[in-house]
Amino acid sequence: MYGGSVTTREEVYRQLREYAAHLTPPPPFSDRFEISGNAIVMMMSPAGRHERAAWMLAHQLQPQLPDGVIAHTGGDVEDAALGILRRPDLVVLPFAATDTDDAFPAEAVEIAVEIVSPSNPENDYEGKIRDYPAMGIPHYLIIDPRNGTAHHHWSVVTKHGNPAYDNHVAYVFGDTIPVGGLIIETAELPRYGGAGA
Repeated sequence: MYGGSVTTREEVYRQLREYAAHLTPPPPFSDRFEISGNAIVMMMSPAGRHERAAWMLAHQLQPQLPDGVIAHTGGDVEDAALGILRRPDLVVLPFAATDTDDAFPAEAVEIAVEIVSPSNPENDYEGKIRDYPAMGIPHYLIIDPRNGTAHHHWSVVTKHGNPAYDNHVAYVFGDTIPVGGLIIETAELPRYGGAGA
């Protein structure tokens, strides 16, 4: 693949990363990308309410976190051995894990949060439901401003030979969500189209 014999998933992943880094995507795509299932996933530029929701969640979580742990918006998370590179909208991880010139290591991430994009919701509801438990991320929270819902997935187990989340609770905006010992209030989160805050 791409000019040589490739024998491992990690080698394929490294070649995909190198190739993606040189792409110049047309608008409305951004230069952000993810890698999953031996494929490059191009990402759209995030909209204002999308970024607003991520910022609001980070500012809710940070005061609850112990010293040395941060709620960070943006940043790649990778598991090279699995050939996966994802870019959650928000991660909770030790500050020490950000001391890198590359992606954050997946094993450092305690919580991954995705704000659903109107353009590709299946990436959050399908692809990342598969990838995040495989990467060993203990908690995955989906915030969906399209319909004012949220979904908390946690407890990684093996189902049908693959890592999967064993627990799931659905919420609506206005609910209080407990996630990994933290509390998220959803009443003020923005909705797409101007509904909500």
